[in-house]
Amino acid sequence: MKDIRFIIKGMDCASCATLNEKALQETEGVIEAGVNFATRTAAVTYDPDKLDEKAIYAAVARAGYQAVPPGEAGASRQDERRETEAAGRRAFLAMFAAAPVVVLAMTGIKLPGSFRGINLTYWLEAILSAAVVFWLGRGFHAGLVKQARRRAANMDSLISMGTLAAFGFSLWAVWSGRGEPYFEAAAAITALILLGRYLEAKSRGRASAAIEKLMELGARSARRVDAAGNEEDVPVEKVAVGDKLLVKPGEKMPLDGVVLQGDSSVDESTLTGESLPRGKHPGDKVYGGTINQNGVLTVKVTQLAGDSVLAKVVKLVEEAQSKKAPIQRLADKVSGLFVPVVMGIAVLTFVVWYLRTGSLAAALVPAVAVLVVACPCALGLATPTAIMVGTGLGAQLGILIKNGEALERAHAIDTVVFDKTGTLTEGKPAVREVASCLPGYGESDLLRLAASVEAGSEHPLAKAVVWEAQKQGLSLSAAQGFLNTPGQGVSAVIDGKKITVGRRSAEEDGAECRRLAEVMESSGKTVVRVAVDGQVVGLIAIADAPKSDAKEAVSRLKSLGFAVHLMTGDNARTAQAVADRLGITEVIAEEMPDGKAKSVRELQDNGRQVAFVGDGINDAPALVQSDLGIAVGTGTDIAIEAGSIVLMSGSPLKAVDALLLSRRTFAVIRQNLFWAFFYNILAIPVAAFGWLTPMIASAAMAMSSVSVVLNSLRIRRQKLG
Repeated sequence: MKDIRFIIKGMDCASCATLNEKALQETEGVIEAGVNFATRTAAVTYDPDKLDEKAIYAAVARAGYQAVPPGEAGASRQDERRETEAAGRRAFLAMFAAAPVVVLAMTGIKLPGSFRGINLTYWLEAILSAAVVFWLGRGFHAGLVKQARRRAANMDSLISMGTLAAFGFSLWAVWSGRGEPYFEAAAAITALILLGRYLEAKSRGRASAAIEKLMELGARSARRVDAAGNEEDVPVEKVAVGDKLLVKPGEKMPLDGVVLQGDSSVDESTLTGESLPRGKHPGDKVYGGTINQNGVLTVKVTQLAGDSVLAKVVKLVEEAQSKKAPIQRLADKVSGLFVPVVMGIAVLTFVVWYLRTGSLAAALVPAVAVLVVACPCALGLATPTAIMVGTGLGAQLGILIKNGEALERAHAIDTVVFDKTGTLTEGKPAVREVASCLPGYGESDLLRLAASVEAGSEHPLAKAVVWEAQKQGLSLSAAQGFLNTPGQGVSAVIDGKKITVGRRSAEEDGAECRRLAEVMESSGKTVVRVAVDGQVVGLIAIADAPKSDAKEAVSRLKSLGFAVHLMTGDNARTAQAVADRLGITEVIAEEMPDGKAKSVRELQDNGRQVAFVGDGINDAPALVQSDLGIAVGTGTDIAIEAGSIVLMSGSPLKAVDALLLSRRTFAVIRQNLFWAFFYNILAIPVAAFGWLTPMIASAAMAMSSVSVVLNSLRIRRQKLG
């Protein structure tokens, strides 16, 4: 299977998106296809053995639209901006030309003189309305013809039929002298709908601005330094992995890399949403698009532009905005059936009114009103515009929401389970105490033996032990037969003796070791046991301080009605000590990775909707099992596959913001869908009963789409929390 995303040009309404989606889904070799009207994008999963990308683009062309390959997406965005500007010009010209027609018709003013027996007022109305309907509104009629050739219909079909019917009837009424013309209806309908589409495009552009802003964050050039120390400005595309770059204060980091020389503070708010800069020293990672503040840094490039953290963020947001939420399926089904149903209602309205009144004019007006008031566009925009704004705002805050399904799940969450180490705590444990349980082993001996074994492990606790030994200047011994037992510890042969180091030991502690361990654990320290040939000889106490905002995060969640749990592989006493400091009463301790997933499942079996917050690596089983996985990632370690929501910074408050943003976005989706359905359910019968003029109907139809987009934009203006 292979995935592809591309832009579709020429879509004007939700029905267009439905037609393209159907055309793609019916193409042999396409496994799954979705078309998003708000973003004008298609996401297709296909079998490369049965068809290629050209065949997919051809399916779109057969439906009457144009597919833009991914490589041309940037140019397409520029085209879209130009099209929006052109739409604005058409709309205002149409309003300018339609205004005299409406004024003359509504006031009953008659110009002096006539031509061929027809008052000049009607000639002026006919000429101006023809310019509006057939020139400025020609796109509607082209859409009607295009869809008719394919035995299909969309919103253009309704608008074209309505305006042509009103204009044609007006010509007949003037030439025959058997009724009052409705030139103003044809002109005003076209002008108002053109204005509505322009406003919708402008609003939609504001909703999708997050992608543009993210793409603008990247640097265009880099200052490369060669082996002789010579500097050269080059485009970032020409920089290779391993190149050395010089970054001065105030400049953007061109690409991801590692600091070789220099000390500085770097503003990473564009990626993490954190306002405070981070200190950077030799060996620290830096990321493209972040801003160097006050020192000169020499950076070794580790990732090219397409593989950078910023590029991954852009890709993730684009994918999130192109995917549909499950709640949108109902709206898509309705939009697909909407146009032919409306046409049928319009015909029925015309027949009933004609049979009742015997007047073509009396029958035409409500039928035209039915055609133009119907608006599947509002239904098509209801969900994707809210997702666009919500995911865009999330990206600015360092919260990456993978898809609409995550938003939909988040609103039902009632329980939040936090992993301890690295999530609620700093994730940088340090040795606080070393204690001997048996004579003959001093603190330095215990630390040297433990560090010699732990040197082969990547576990945070192991690194703490090794770092403390190095800080004390201890000389480590070579380890043989290194063995890592997940969740238990490590062992190796040092100086002919088997040394075992771990939080849990198969050996029984002696009385002194048990007493010391209880004292250490009761104060929140994690105890690592050091055993020699099967006998525990000493303890190393390691503590990992809670993050500065962890307590506030827990407090905010509780105030919002969430139940908060702490889950860890650490021992119960240590876990409880940390929980007490943070105000958490529910503690699940001494869990292996698979045990965490089981504990989450038990909460779900008890009727809880669970969000699990973890680092996305050894917490992956629990993240996947939970109803909503929130992965805590930093820089290059974004656990995209593990969680539905990814936090770019390690702040627990970001988890609170993610839940609040998801709740708010889903609430707006429901509001949009309610008003879109309510509008159509109410407006169509009102128009059919003759209580709505075509001009008012066209204005209402245009504004319904605009109102949905504007309601979605409210997400950005409301504060979280």
